[in-house]
Order: sequence, then C-alpha cells, then structure tokens
Amino acid sequence: MQVREIMTENPACCTTTTSLQETARMMVDCDCGAIPVVENMENKKPVGIITDRDITIRTIAAGKNPMQMVTGEVMTTDVVTVTPDTPVEELVEKMSGNQIRRVIVVDENGACCGMVAQADIALDTTAHKTAEVVEEVSKASGG
Repeated sequence: MQVREIMTENPACCTTTTSLQETARMMVDCDCGAIPVVENMENKKPVGIITDRDITIRTIAAGKNPMQMVTGEVMTTDVVTVTPDTPVEELVEKMSGNQIRRVIVVDENGACCGMVAQADIALDTTAHKTAEVVEEVSKASGG
C-alpha cells in the first residue's frame, strides 16, 4: 500500500505571515488539527507545520496574545515529508522515528499535495499495524 491510498489530498495551507486567527479558522473549517505552512501559495513548498497544540502551548500557555501573532511565530519548523509513492511501511517508520502523528505529502516538485495523519493509517491498515504506530508514537511522545 502507498501513501496516495490513504492521504488527504490538497490540504488547506497557510504561510508564515498568516494570522493565527486565520490559521485556527482553517482548522475549524477543515475539521483538522494541523495545517502545513508553505513558503508561498504559488510553490507550496513546506517550511513548517502548525498544530492546534502549537497554538495553545506557544501562545496561551506562554501568556502571549494569539490575536496579535502570525503562524511563523509558533509553527514547528522540523518538516518531515513523504511522496504519494512512499510505501505505508516507510511512512510508519518515519512517524515512529520522528515521534510525530502527521506527515506532509509532497509531489515531484516538492509542493504540498497531501497530508497523512495517524488516524488515516488507523482507518486503512490492519489492526496490528495501527497498534504498532500508536504504541511507537505515544511511547516516544509520552502520551
């Protein structure tokens, strides 16, 4: 099985200068907890990812006003990517090895073309593989 079979295609993206409020609104509208951050909307080259948790711990918990901040101030800059042709087994290894729950999918030009979340693997793979991914990511991240 390849990533293309389980990925969410054409995810909403934002840039480093997108307001946190707008980014959070995208999460609500798309019913997701992470948005790829791209260099610009033309080339869609990933430069980071922002999660609902990033917003919470890097603004509110830090005593900052999220209404006055932009995505680039709180995003995670360690970007892990795969291609649509990546085998799901390799994806699982990357998620486990990097202790992450979401991975950006890029096309042959390096442009964001999809996202894969831990839940996508859970929905489309065997129960054993799902348990393995959840165990490895949870063990490494402490929860």
